[in-house]
Amino acid sequence: MGRLTLNILLSFAQFEREVIGERIRDKVAASKARGMWMGGKVPLGYDVANRKLVVNEAEAARVRRVFALFVETGSGVETVRRLQAEEITAKSGRPLDKGDVYKILNLRTYLGEVTRRGNVYRGEHQAIVPRELWDRAHAVLQVSPRSRAAQNRQRPPALLRGLIFGMDGRALSPTHCVKKGRQYRYYVAQRVLKGNAAGDDSIVRRVSAAEIEGAVIAQLRALLRQPEIVVGIWLAARRDAPDLTEREVRDALHRLDPLWDELFPAEQARIVQALVERVTIGPDGADIRLRVEGLAGLVHDLGAMAPATRRAA
Repeated sequence: MGRLTLNILLSFAQFEREVIGERIRDKVAASKARGMWMGGKVPLGYDVANRKLVVNEAEAARVRRVFALFVETGSGVETVRRLQAEEITAKSGRPLDKGDVYKILNLRTYLGEVTRRGNVYRGEHQAIVPRELWDRAHAVLQVSPRSRAAQNRQRPPALLRGLIFGMDGRALSPTHCVKKGRQYRYYVAQRVLKGNAAGDDSIVRRVSAAEIEGAVIAQLRALLRQPEIVVGIWLAARRDAPDLTEREVRDALHRLDPLWDELFPAEQARIVQALVERVTIGPDGADIRLRVEGLAGLVHDLGAMAPATRRAA
C-alpha cells in the first residue's frame, strides 16, 4: 500500500510538471506569434528597454557593415579580415570571428522578425538591415563555399585590400567596372558608397587602383634601398637569426626588384600584406606605414630563395 501510494503521488507530480511545461511553451509560442522578444542573449545592434528590443544605432551600423562586406567580398574569411582591420567588434568588445559573421547573416531579428520552430512572425522591434541587403547577402550564401572561393580567386587582385584608408580613418573598398571590354579598378571611400560624402572636400572619393598600387610598390622599393631601413630590418631579423649579417639583408632586399615582376598576383598581394601596415590617402598624397616584422620575415624568405635560384642557374 505504501509503494502504491508513493507511485500515485509521483505520477501526479510528473503530470503537474508536464502541464506546467506545456503551458509555458504555449505562452512563449503565443507571445512570439505577437512579435514579442522573449529574452535570451541580446543581439548586436539592439539594447533592451522595458523588456523590448530597441535599436542601438552605433551597433546597428556594425551589423549593416557586416552584411555590406559579405556582399562585396563573397567570403566569410575575407569579411572577418576586413572587419578586424576596421576594428569592428562584437557587443562584448572582442573582435568578430567567422562564426559571429555567419550568425549575424542568418539572424532574422535584423529584419524585424521573430522565429519559432521554423515559423516567422513580424516582430515588435525595428529592423536594422534593409530587405534588399538581406536578400543580396543570402543570395551569396546560397552558393557553396567552394564555388565562392573559386569565384574570389578569379576576381581582379586588390593589393591594398584592407590596407588603404582615407583621412577619416575609414577603409576604401576595391571595386571595378568594365567599359568597352576593358576593366578599370578603383578604391572608393565608404562615404561615397553610402552616398553621404556630398560637399566634403577633405576625403579622396575615388582613386585608380593601378595608380595607387603602383605608387605604393614604387615607394616600397625605394624605401627598401635606403641604408637606414636596411639597418632597421637587419636589427629586427637578428632576433630570430643572430648570425645574419647586414650585407645578407641588403642583398636579399635587392633581389626583390628583379623578382617582383615574375611573381604571381597572389604572391605579390601576400608580400604587400606582409610589408605594409597601413596606407592613408588624402588630398595631399599618400602616407605609407611599413611592418618591421613583415620586412624581417621577407628577408628570411628571400634568403631561402637564393640557393634555389643559384642551383637553377
